[in-house]
This record gives sequence, C-alpha cells and structure tokens, in this order.
Amino acid sequence: MAFVLGVTGSIACGKSVLCRHLVNFHGARHIDADRHVHTMYEPGKPAFDRIVAEFGDGVVGENGYIDRKALGDIVFGKPDLLAALRTAIGDIEDEFMRLLRELKDDPAPIAVFEAVRLFEGPYMEICDAGWLVASEDETAITRLMARNSLTRDEAEQRMASAIHWTEREPKADLVLHNDDTVEAFLASVDEAISRTLSSRA
Repeated sequence: MAFVLGVTGSIACGKSVLCRHLVNFHGARHIDADRHVHTMYEPGKPAFDRIVAEFGDGVVGENGYIDRKALGDIVFGKPDLLAALRTAIGDIEDEFMRLLRELKDDPAPIAVFEAVRLFEGPYMEICDAGWLVASEDETAITRLMARNSLTRDEAEQRMASAIHWTEREPKADLVLHNDDTVEAFLASVDEAISRTLSSRA
C-alpha cells in the first residue's frame, strides 16, 4: 500500500517539477489530476458535446479536440464561467476519488496526486499528507509568461483566477517555497520526503 501524497499549489509555482522529481528519484507513481481531466472531454465523450454547447464551436481546435488555450482565454478570471466549465465536464470529484483509491493500493512506495483543488474537495480523506508549493506572485507571473508564451496581462488574468497560497496554508501539512533556484527547491523536496517517509517507518 502506497503512501499517498497530495500536492497542490497555484499556477506556475513548481508542482510538476516537484512531482517529476519524486517519480525520477524516489520511485513515485504520479497522477496529474489536471491532465486527467483533459481525457474526460476528449471527442466522443459526453463532456465534449456539453462544452461545445456551453462555449461554442470556437473552442474546438483544428485537430478536433478542445483547444484548451482558447477555452482558457474564455474562462480564466471569470468564476461563473469556470463553474460552468466544471459542470460541463461532469463529476470530476467522483473521478478523482476513484483515482485516489487506486493509488492507495499501488505497490509503489509513494503515490503522488497532483491537483490544483486538492484542499477544496474530499481528497484529503484518502491522502496521507498534503503538500503546498508556493511562490511569490511576481515569480509565478514571470514563469507563466515564459512557459506559456503569454503577455503580462494574460498571465495576470490567470493568476487572478487562482487561489492564493496563503489561503491554503492552514490546510497543508507542509509548505514548500519555490522562489530560488531549481536545485535549492529540489533539495528541500528531498529533505521533506526523507523526513516524511522516515516518520512512517
């Protein structure tokens, strides 16, 4: 039975860097909840039709799949539209709980569930610990502009739609700050996972 670690944080804070490191150097099994959601609205699935009905044919790319950037341009920074998108996708919470139950039974020493809304659902009922990755707003905006080829206004719009890390801090078992070098951040991850697993032994 795996130690299930929930990992969350705002956009461009370094969640995926942390998770890849745990996979590559600590033998973790990893599920990226955001990426998994994308499979829920692939062409031919009911959510695809619901999204097109809600947001129009303009969100369908030339390849026939939902164009996530076009969809993001519509919903980011608009809570009512984000809520409409989640409704159109379907029962995300139930799907994530199913994934978590699978992770719990995984033979890997660590199973990592990476989810933006980790603390906003019932997921900590199954997770053994919840880590929050945090970075200063300016750091995240700079990363987001470089990573996604966004203008500053576009990056700030996406940041505005995210929950600030200080609001989530009280619910986290550990907060890992990522405003320095990648090497320094990963060293703090190594120390934290070693401490966490040692406490279980």
